[in-house]
Amino acid sequence: MWRGISLKGTACLLQVGASAFLHIRHFPSQCLRILSQGVLSRPPEPSPILRPQSPDFYLSHMVIRNYNKGTKSTLDIPLNSITVTEIKEYLRSKEIPFHDGYSCLHIASIFINPSSRKSSFSLFIDKTTGQFLCKDTLVEGSWEDLQDCLEVMQKDEQEFLSPNVLLGYSESIEEQEERGRELKEVQEIWSSSVPFTDLLEDEAQLVKTMFQMTKISNETLNKFGVRLFKPTKSLVLPWFGGPDSSLKGIKLLSAQMTDTDKVIYNEATIPKCSSYYNLFGLALVNCLNSEVVVTGCELDTLAVTQATGVPSVALPRGVSCLPPVLLPYLEQFRRVTLWLGGDIRSWEASKIFSRKLGLRRCYLVRPGEFQPCPFEALSRGRNLSLIMKASIPAAHKSIISFKQLREDVYGELVNTDQVAGVKWTRFPELNRILKGHRKGELTVFTGPTGSGKTTLISELALDLCMQGVNTLWGSFEINNVRLAKIMLTQFAMQRLEESLDYYDFWADKFEELPLYFMTFHGQQNIKRVLDTMQHAVYMYDINHVVIDNLQFMMGHENLSVDKFAVQDLIIGAFRKFATNNSCHITLIIHPRKEEDDRELQTASIFGSAKASQEADNVLILQEKKVVTCPGRRSLQVTKNRFDGDVGIFPLDFIKTSLTFSTPMKGKHKLKKVAAKSETEEDDQRNVTPSKKDEGKKGKAMKKTTVKNPPSENETNKK
Repeated sequence: MWRGISLKGTACLLQVGASAFLHIRHFPSQCLRILSQGVLSRPPEPSPILRPQSPDFYLSHMVIRNYNKGTKSTLDIPLNSITVTEIKEYLRSKEIPFHDGYSCLHIASIFINPSSRKSSFSLFIDKTTGQFLCKDTLVEGSWEDLQDCLEVMQKDEQEFLSPNVLLGYSESIEEQEERGRELKEVQEIWSSSVPFTDLLEDEAQLVKTMFQMTKISNETLNKFGVRLFKPTKSLVLPWFGGPDSSLKGIKLLSAQMTDTDKVIYNEATIPKCSSYYNLFGLALVNCLNSEVVVTGCELDTLAVTQATGVPSVALPRGVSCLPPVLLPYLEQFRRVTLWLGGDIRSWEASKIFSRKLGLRRCYLVRPGEFQPCPFEALSRGRNLSLIMKASIPAAHKSIISFKQLREDVYGELVNTDQVAGVKWTRFPELNRILKGHRKGELTVFTGPTGSGKTTLISELALDLCMQGVNTLWGSFEINNVRLAKIMLTQFAMQRLEESLDYYDFWADKFEELPLYFMTFHGQQNIKRVLDTMQHAVYMYDINHVVIDNLQFMMGHENLSVDKFAVQDLIIGAFRKFATNNSCHITLIIHPRKEEDDRELQTASIFGSAKASQEADNVLILQEKKVVTCPGRRSLQVTKNRFDGDVGIFPLDFIKTSLTFSTPMKGKHKLKKVAAKSETEEDDQRNVTPSKKDEGKKGKAMKKTTVKNPPSENETNKK
């Protein structure tokens, strides 16, 4: 119901396939034999720029799944967002008692006979979305569904409803067959796996050494139900759920050794990731526990429980996402310690997830040299209880001193590469200037009409999305079908019109990206767009939002208001959204009308100077007009708030793949350039070029970098 049906009166958020994440790989049954070949083999060194040139590339690195043409690709969001105040008022009007929890409202289940209820409050209503879940019957649905059920109960004077009342949306035959195959596969692997107590002592020790978990005891492994699947030498991590705690799925964990003798863990889930909602370790939690430690992987959960005795659960998708459907299972805990890992990405995820769980009960373990992830801390012999006691509350006062900021500053100095953000794989020159893509920033992008702004931004966003950055596209200028076609062509690096036989192959791979689209087109109200963005951030943990473009936010209802004032208001709203939600927003703005022979500047951005002032980064797509060809393009960074580096580098457009990224044939040296006066530029234009100079014009433009950017007054001067 929650994830599959169409809600009443909704606007859609379109997703490319299932919400899968690139760091989790899914293996169907026919590929289990692949895992068994060379579990500890050394993988080849990855190339600095990953370029999928043909299907053979993916055939050797990933596993193909069967294409299901009936797969649903729309994820619905309420058109009129509900507030917690409105939910409470409605429940009071129906005289329904409720308990105000951390992230949900609790009421008595309406799908169980009152005489046989195990708990007085077992139905949970999400405060943000209104979606509900009954833990006793696993019935779930939207706020509108719950209202309909309550109205029916009141009209027919019934004490409860059958759980089947909301099961009118039956699965298709293909979905039923797929679910049956998955359950059968789960049972086969589970029955073929061996508990660690049944292994010989030498064999169990060898497996532990392979996974570098010699400090984890057999008692802990058996307590959590961890087994060994011998054909692939993989750990089997069970998913027990439902009222009867039945086996609903498994996760296979295999190990690979790198050249530096470091172990890399590969994951495979059955069912697939979009349907895998296992809080590993939840089956061991009883109703009396009031404290829990949330970790980013199952091995960390094993380490925490063994070393401290405190209940611990692992998120099914690591630090990438905390699905709201799991929030009801964490409502009983008065203290939640988030210990998601030992790097900056885990620290950022902890702060984001604490907002969903409720700031006043969350405590965060700050990563550092002496506070690594739980599994590594146990291996080093650290005291995990002391590390947990040193956790800091997620809720801070409005005014703090440097004492509270000291560790954060030290963490940024130690982890400079991680703080710089996610690196582009197709644009190494952009990495040299911007250093990376960071959360919480606002990027303003502009360029001449018809220069390829949307095409370039789509490739920049696709590059990040392929690395696991959850991306939301708001394309108001071109429809989603055309945009998806462009991105699919860029993803496949070839024209699929000429090779339709490979379409299903590339479409299957493209579906696995954490990529979503707003279904808006044309003029839109800014409030509605912000509500959709807020919903996407909450539901799918969006890290990057692309808005194409700002002019479509300035609707007809604002004709009587100063358009510059309206634009400033919209830019301020996006700036606030990016900061409050730790989400990067890329905003495309058309430039003012300039002469064709003049390059664009920061002051060329349409509107007042607020756009460039609020932006953390300003990118300009420059196009040099040439009569005989489309023109030469280059990408210029005129503002970089992170470290001040600005510069420009050439772009070569490849029409067959609709990409701007080209293989690096040689390193471009960064040079400081002095700005020329207008007189010198005019004199240079009047000089008749020689044949030698004309030959030089055919060469690629050299990249230049300016280390000292101009002041904001000079930059914003029109």
